[in-house]
Amino acid sequence: MQNSEAMALSAALLAVAGGLTQRIHDGVVARGFEGLRPAHGFAFARLAPDGATVTELAAHLGVTKQAASQLVDEIVRKGYAERRPHPGDARARLVVLTALGRACTRAAEESAAEAVRGWAAVLGEGEVRALGERLTRLAPHGPVRPTW
Repeated sequence: MQNSEAMALSAALLAVAGGLTQRIHDGVVARGFEGLRPAHGFAFARLAPDGATVTELAAHLGVTKQAASQLVDEIVRKGYAERRPHPGDARARLVVLTALGRACTRAAEESAAEAVRGWAAVLGEGEVRALGERLTRLAPHGPVRPTW
């Protein structure tokens, strides 16, 4: 692959990722969730399963512990997350999504599904599935991080 082709592919992938991020964010806002930025969604993705410490969240987001702590303060203040005692470490606090945070995560999933259905209208369902499989081979473990 020529350098120019590689740059064109890189630009296309970045454009699709940026567009997807914006569509998900717009869908979340349209569903009534306010006061959030796309970066919050990347944090919610890490917190959604079982919560995380600020240190774990910082590693996931690729930011300092201080930046992650500020983000956590913000989403706690807005009611999307709460701090709880860590079940395995008395010195640590676990950040978990509240019912509002989980509802917001479901809204993001719905928005993502709408966006991907739009891709299927252009490429076809089989091509979208194949694209998903190929991209998963290229990035099997993530994490999905915001572009700061």
